[in-house]
Amino acid sequence: MAYRLQTPEGKKLYALRKHIPEPVFGIIKSVLGFRQFLLRGLENVNGEWTLVTMAWNVKRMFALKAA
Repeated sequence: MAYRLQTPEGKKLYALRKHIPEPVFGIIKSVLGFRQFLLRGLENVNGEWTLVTMAWNVKRMFALKAA
């Protein structure tokens, strides 16, 4: 395994592990505190998710405007 990581292909493959896949979902969970849906049913969950994403977008726009 150590040899494989030293090859160009191995380094390239291992470098893919260093990417953050979806930081927005982690931020929504940790900063906004959204861990579970409170409502049941697909239509209600879609509405709740829309509110969460709108809150994220407003927070992001405020941060970008302040910068």
